[in-house]
Amino acid sequence: MDIAVVGAGPAGTATALRALQLRPQATVLLLDAAGFPRDKTCGDGISAHVLELLDALDVPGPAKLGHPAPRMRLRGPGGALVDRTCARPNRVIPRALFDAELVAAAVARGARLRRHRVRRMEVRADRVVLDGSLAARVVVGADGANSTVRRLLGAPVAPPSTTAVAIRGYAPTAVDPDALVIEFAHGRALAYAWSFPLAGGGSNVGYGVFDRRGGGSRAELLDGLRELLPGHEPDPETVRGHHLPLSTAPRHHPDGRVLLAGDAAAMVNPLTGEGIFDAVASGVLAGRAALLGAGAGAAHRRAMRRTFARHHTHTDVLARLLPHGRVLDAALAAAARDQRVFDAAVDLGLGRGTASPGALGKVAAGYAALLRA
Repeated sequence: MDIAVVGAGPAGTATALRALQLRPQATVLLLDAAGFPRDKTCGDGISAHVLELLDALDVPGPAKLGHPAPRMRLRGPGGALVDRTCARPNRVIPRALFDAELVAAAVARGARLRRHRVRRMEVRADRVVLDGSLAARVVVGADGANSTVRRLLGAPVAPPSTTAVAIRGYAPTAVDPDALVIEFAHGRALAYAWSFPLAGGGSNVGYGVFDRRGGGSRAELLDGLRELLPGHEPDPETVRGHHLPLSTAPRHHPDGRVLLAGDAAAMVNPLTGEGIFDAVASGVLAGRAALLGAGAGAAHRRAMRRTFARHHTHTDVLARLLPHGRVLDAALAAAARDQRVFDAAVDLGLGRGTASPGALGKVAAGYAALLRA
């Protein structure tokens, strides 16, 4: 076969969709340890940026799913509040629905889906063999935060400072039925609670810490959620924990016939924890590169650098600054005063935007004012 994709989440299905969009006759196999539909621990927020990528893949279906959330409401650790309408509405789509929709689109385009857990990988000169029997010209590892493919490639272990830890559950109430609500916590590490409204009422709620060293136990994370979102207790049966490999982790895109995309490539935004945009975008790049055979790895590395380098430079720097609470409050206050700063912040946190000099100047001025107060 031409391409075997390990993992049929957003990164893996985007890989298959792009490869088949470019070469409809290609043979693509999607492998996943789970059957679909299946739950996935996530905030369920699907940004407008993701929906635009899917439109470009000729997959418009997800834009009709879930609940539209036209606004974002964010409160900083010092009380700074921004509540604005986004340039394009985001949506809240449970991952059981969202991922199943993408899998169905990939299969309809010609990919084959097989339930299989990969355990072994042998890279040969002309192909890659999985578990001794599945051979492909190129393999794409899109198998999540605990990627087997990444481990078998010998990738470096991510330091705790580049791994977020979070819990997620479903509550019968929502803080705001029309907004993605984020409440930032006090502390040495960047942390926040969220409430994302669901269709029919209720919400996806959770609490995340952007440094595993400060993450604490499940009970401590739940305490943080209760403190920031009182009255929006999740159903205990729905509470799940997970790790998020942030894009501040060491890059690993080797030459050859094995590629990484999405969480397996440590592509989670270190400012927001958003990973679906990066998963789909990196999957699109992997789908194109995977058609190149032995040259796939080098092509994918170049494409990833070209697409994400400036964005990662900006998010890496800001991820070191925002845990200082006054910086975050200054940024939110600037976004509350200026729609352009807000729009730039949304693009930076939910897409692959950058921080413009003008926006940074407004934040710096606000920070200086806070220090003088």
